[in-house]
Amino acid sequence: MAPSKPAPVIAEHAIDRTPEYEAFINKLREFHTERGTKFDAEPKVGNAHIDLLKVFNHVVENGGYDKITEEKLLWRKMSLDLGIYSHNVGAVAFSLKTVYYKNLAAYEIKTIHNKTPPPPEILEEVSAKGGNLLTRTLENYRHRDRSTAQNSPQPSGDDGTPSRDTKPEGTPSSGRAARGLRQDPPQRVIFQPDTGPTRPSRHASAQHNSSTSVPHAQTVQAPAALSHSHSNGHLPHSASRPSVHHLSHGEVAQPHVARNGASLNFAPQSFEYQTSAVTNAVAPTWPPEAHSTRPVETPANAPAKFNKRQPVVAPVLSRQAPHASSVLIQPSPFDGPNIYARCLCALRSGLPDEEAFAVHHLMKISFERGDRYKFEGFPGLAEGLVHAALKVGELFYDVNWTVCYNPDADGDKVEELDGINGTLDILDRISQLTPRPPQDHIQPAAFADKMIIVTEAAMAIRNMVMLPENSNYMAQFPPLRDLLCIILHLPTSESNVELKHIALDIAEQLTPALSLGLDDPLYQTLLAQLQSTDRGCILTSLRALARISMNLAETNRLGAIPLKTLELIIDWLMLNDDEMVDACLDFLYQYTAVVANLEKLLEFRHSKPVLPESLVKHLARLLSHGARRVTYTQTLQPEFKIPYSEEVATLPDDLLERMLAMEEPDRCYMWLRSLFEEDAEASITQIAIWTAYQSTFSTRVNQLGKSMISPADFIRNVNHVWTTAGAQIIRGPKGENQKFIIKGIRARSRPVDPENEGREYSRCLWTLNDPEQQKCNHWFADAKKMFEHISHVHFGSSSLDQAHRAPESWEVQCLWADCTKFSSPTKIRPEAFFNHIKTHLMAVQQVLEPSKEPSSANEDTESTLAATVLSPLEQPAKRTKRSHTVPAKSFSLTNEETSTTRDERNPNIIQPAGIPLSAVLVLRNIARNVVKTESQDELVKEQERHGVNERTRGWNERLFRPVLPRLHEVMTANRVMAPNICSLLELITEQ
Repeated sequence: MAPSKPAPVIAEHAIDRTPEYEAFINKLREFHTERGTKFDAEPKVGNAHIDLLKVFNHVVENGGYDKITEEKLLWRKMSLDLGIYSHNVGAVAFSLKTVYYKNLAAYEIKTIHNKTPPPPEILEEVSAKGGNLLTRTLENYRHRDRSTAQNSPQPSGDDGTPSRDTKPEGTPSSGRAARGLRQDPPQRVIFQPDTGPTRPSRHASAQHNSSTSVPHAQTVQAPAALSHSHSNGHLPHSASRPSVHHLSHGEVAQPHVARNGASLNFAPQSFEYQTSAVTNAVAPTWPPEAHSTRPVETPANAPAKFNKRQPVVAPVLSRQAPHASSVLIQPSPFDGPNIYARCLCALRSGLPDEEAFAVHHLMKISFERGDRYKFEGFPGLAEGLVHAALKVGELFYDVNWTVCYNPDADGDKVEELDGINGTLDILDRISQLTPRPPQDHIQPAAFADKMIIVTEAAMAIRNMVMLPENSNYMAQFPPLRDLLCIILHLPTSESNVELKHIALDIAEQLTPALSLGLDDPLYQTLLAQLQSTDRGCILTSLRALARISMNLAETNRLGAIPLKTLELIIDWLMLNDDEMVDACLDFLYQYTAVVANLEKLLEFRHSKPVLPESLVKHLARLLSHGARRVTYTQTLQPEFKIPYSEEVATLPDDLLERMLAMEEPDRCYMWLRSLFEEDAEASITQIAIWTAYQSTFSTRVNQLGKSMISPADFIRNVNHVWTTAGAQIIRGPKGENQKFIIKGIRARSRPVDPENEGREYSRCLWTLNDPEQQKCNHWFADAKKMFEHISHVHFGSSSLDQAHRAPESWEVQCLWADCTKFSSPTKIRPEAFFNHIKTHLMAVQQVLEPSKEPSSANEDTESTLAATVLSPLEQPAKRTKRSHTVPAKSFSLTNEETSTTRDERNPNIIQPAGIPLSAVLVLRNIARNVVKTESQDELVKEQERHGVNERTRGWNERLFRPVLPRLHEVMTANRVMAPNICSLLELITEQ
């Protein structure tokens, strides 16, 4: 049995932002705008955002919303087909159905089915239950409310089937078969105790057992409405006047008891406890009042009429009043406020236990629901959390910080903070405080409990300001900035390390919405943290300083940076810490963007002369941070096949001598392997191959007295050498002769030596002195033999003798191939000319020794190369059978690649990113702004007095001249960084 094919793996769902997708979303947004409904362009199902175009096309292909809803578990299949994976498949399927129902169902009805979709009141504004959207109208759709399900008929679902709550009473549940249907729970009857006496008196018992007593069941009961009124503590007008009836002899007055409640009037059965005034009392009578009544139509007694009046039945929010004959149901008791309101009230109470409860739960809520928990929705929450965190002053100082929101307050008290404008002298006030002794090792319980409250309050603020709405809100709350200054200036202690890190995290989220001046306490506090030895404090402080006013129109000045701080930042650039280096570069980018800061940096050169130069040097080094060498291969000429021809190469002399010593058919086999190779598409005529063989051996074989192979045997032997080759006859058109060929072989461009591992021969390309200017037709296996052939054959002994007799006057011409160096007769020394000839023989030498280089700069290059080629120790290259396919010509280019990212608008564009990009941006700021400083003019004047060239004056020349080679190297090696480096070089060379 063949194995089953594996199920195809569906890629995980993702949004394809194609032009088709954008057009679809725009049409869908316009449709919902005209319809007046809410539209979510990228809804979230599970952990993935949904591509509405994919979902719409897939659902329409499978029949639409109604058809998919009618079949069970089909929405699960839709989610799996779309690549939406989750552990809870049912929840994902329902979420996908809801997303389609809210965003695409009406659009499907309009565009696919060409019908008018139902109004939003019965489509988007209700839950995604049932189907039959195409037949849903105002008349046949009724929204059901669970609160009236117990006392009203159970409506059916949209498709005519009973809904989940319409299961008949008594129907057993069948687990999965019921698909969620369950039996209604029994109605609960609130217990109402009987307020009458638990035990009757002896006289009452005797009368009850007598034959003249009235049974207890015959007691008169009050109406339900009266009982209900009495239970609320109010009696109706008729019930407030007890009536005493005249009883006949033997009758006993029974109390008027309300149903399930206490009696309205009490008449004990024993008359010995009653006075004569009560017994003989007669109730006054009032004339009956005549009341005119008329029936009133209500939704309870005339539902059909009210259904016609109201086209849409809104959900019933209040309970329907029960009938008088039904059992009274007491409303549910008040559950109290939710956890949000309770925590807020507990935080305001000031009680330690309540505050501990509040801050603990607020910290958890802010972490779990941080995306929806906002300060604007809970007035007083920000004030309460800051007030709880300000209690840190009691732990480390003898001060109780308070916030005053009175604009007319004088603010003379040290512990009183300005809640309207912020406390400008908060740093001075902190410096006046006397710290308490540290408690790091053994902490009292009260200290530890208060520290937990303070830390959790600060943690709740930190979690909430991670939301941009909350950070913008708290940026306008001055007491929070005072709190940050207080926390960050706490005495050094192990117990407040976490609290300081939380405060820095808050500051990092607040500074983008703040514009801090040079004398702002928070700005000075963040600068002071750069002197810390804690990496976390330094890193977060650098980020907070670099992000000041990032979301505002004001410029982040970053002035008044001390020299010591700048030295530290430049030194941190040499650390092997990408996160720290990146934070330093962000800070320097903001710092160098201001001309005044560069002026201050250049002034520091009097105390630190190498400060500006060292900064530029380190930045140039970071241009290749994290770079790696990548080799790209570029094809210059594609691979191609040499056209075959019937020209057969001449056999080399050494091979000819060896073949003459052989007998047939061995001579034939070796000749074919030496001058031919296999090629399924090539061919050669039988006449051409036999003619070449005969012209090579016939004369010499006859001189040696040996016999030649016959033409027929020669043709047959081709098949013995190459099994794929064979003789064929090509029949041409009528009137033309037949063509006899050998199919499957072709002539080699160079002979090979079959007995020496297929070593190739090279041809002598010296031009002969004949009218046709033909090339020499001799083949050689190594360069040394070819050099001897050129010197003795093409020059002759007379020419060599003349060169030795008069070397200065020797006139010679190079006739090698297309050489143009000595194309005309030139007087040259013999040694130099022959060294030139040896350089042509490098093509014969297949492998050169790379270790052999010129020993000195004055040594002749040609003589060195010639010695390398004709070294007697060098063995000639041996190659296997040469292919008739010429390989592609290509060259390799090694580039340098650093961190990159793709453009969000065009993913095909690759842009630089990371530390190299930040470094070049800082360099560009320096090159652009350094020429605008006053130090630039002073330096130019000083250089003019010393006669410096005008083109080499200024700070750009001094700072960037040492790193120009490095900049050019990065520009040529790093293609992604090249545009940024070019813009930097333009700024440098402008001055």
